[in-house]
Amino acid sequence: MNGKDLRIVFFGTPEIAAIELEHLVQNGYNVVGVVTNEDKPQGRGKHVAACEVKVTADSLGLKVLQPHSMKDAEFLNTLQSLNADIQIVVAFRMLPKEVYAMPPMGTFNLHTSLLPEYRGAAPINRAIINGDKLTGITTFLLNDKTDCGEILLQRKIEITDDMNAGMLYDIMADKGRELITDTLELIAKGNFTTVQQDMNAQYRPAPKIFKQDTFINCDDKAENVRNFIRGMSPYPTAKIAFKDLMQDKIYEFKVFESRIYGSEIKNSIGDCWIENKSSILLQCADGILELTDLQLNGKKRMPASELIKGLRTEGILKKI
Repeated sequence: MNGKDLRIVFFGTPEIAAIELEHLVQNGYNVVGVVTNEDKPQGRGKHVAACEVKVTADSLGLKVLQPHSMKDAEFLNTLQSLNADIQIVVAFRMLPKEVYAMPPMGTFNLHTSLLPEYRGAAPINRAIINGDKLTGITTFLLNDKTDCGEILLQRKIEITDDMNAGMLYDIMADKGRELITDTLELIAKGNFTTVQQDMNAQYRPAPKIFKQDTFINCDDKAENVRNFIRGMSPYPTAKIAFKDLMQDKIYEFKVFESRIYGSEIKNSIGDCWIENKSSILLQCADGILELTDLQLNGKKRMPASELIKGLRTEGILKKI
């Protein structure tokens, strides 16, 4: 038996899951059903829209299930009727045992870290925020604890100094295609061993990032602030707010890119100012960070040199 002989049900919601789903179908794997989230209001207009996985599944002509509850009896009956041999999860909510234990070959998850590192919803962001140089992807069998199942396969990925979360996301999506199919072939052959995660080992959590978590801490070292900006770029994006004391005006910026400018302490920590009418500088705890790519609230994203033209300020901007 090989992986293309298996009946597969796929669970997922965002873009990375849609990429993996499309790859499976285009390469001849037998996806008999897709489970994803219900359509929800999105954007400023709050128009009800489908997630990326549903859009992709519809375009591929796949059967789509969108249960309100994973324990709904009608959903469970429909899922059972698909007679899946195995289920695959990519960026989806936690599944109850009634679901993950249903197929005879179990359910495996693609996780964007080298487990047991970074269990949780935001491992890509957290790895860059923490200044890591190495991360990876893992497939593991689901159990009743979040990201704690037996490991099937892993692939390492280098984090370069200029990489942001979006770049790492794209690399993981690309490498995830191969890891998922390799995992399917491994399971289909039946002769494999798993690696038990050490539940006593120390690990760094990767909790979901909320709006209040996106604001820059200027009291930190410049390199740490830069890593934070990289880890939040391009989404959900690092933010910082200042008050222009000369004009009694408040500016809120999204910061997409930055670079270390120097080790001087020229102003109070958290102060921001314009240098030579071309650079926006931020005083951190041990030096100065240049904010090179920003978006002023309500405006378009642009290089700092362009944004400066519209600020019309020459004074110190005080962090709020």
